[in-house]
Amino acid sequence: GYSCFMDGTLRDWQRHTSQFTPGKNFDRSGSWGPSIVTADEITDPGSLVLSTIVDGEVVQHASTADMIHDVAAIVSYCSTFTTLEPGDVIATGTPGGVGFALSPQRWLEPGSDVRVVISSIGTLANPVVDESS
Repeated sequence: GYSCFMDGTLRDWQRHTSQFTPGKNFDRSGSWGPSIVTADEITDPGSLVLSTIVDGEVVQHASTADMIHDVAAIVSYCSTFTTLEPGDVIATGTPGGVGFALSPQRWLEPGSDVRVVISSIGTLANPVVDESS
């Protein structure tokens, strides 16, 4: 099936090594949902349109047709190094437009509203909260 996934990256941790993993695996730094759309409901996973909206402004807009590897190739590749089981989640990555890469850089702050919208799937909405919350 298909769903929305949003990872919140801690860029300061990401800079500790050459790998992205440390900055993407903190508690409550990723979200998934709001539902699962079954594969038979998605006619062409290579033509889904996705957007990221921060505080009402579209900051990312792309199609799965723009991905370097299509969904089938990504699943096939992942299956070469791990046994895929029902319930496993594979995230395909992010389109251009992340705040870190902008000039000037744009950072999420407590109170920001972040939404990922994918055609035929739905909207995943997350408020940004301070880590002490």
